Amino acid sequence: MPYCILLFLACILSGFALLQITLTGALAGLTPILHIIATLVILVFALVIIYKGFVALIKKKC
Repeated sequence: MPYCILLFLACILSGFALLQITLTGALAGLTPILHIIATLVILVFALVIIYKGFVALIKKKC
């Protein structure tokens, strides 16, 4: 289970890395698309981590 969360955190980090990439030349037109993909990656994996946290809290029944 902890390895899965670390994988999700790595995916979020890669999304932030995608946001920092600047494309030049013929690929410069893909920059807006790359930013959209990076934002979606960050949001999706952050929501998955939040969901996993809620599930863990509910199963623990504090």
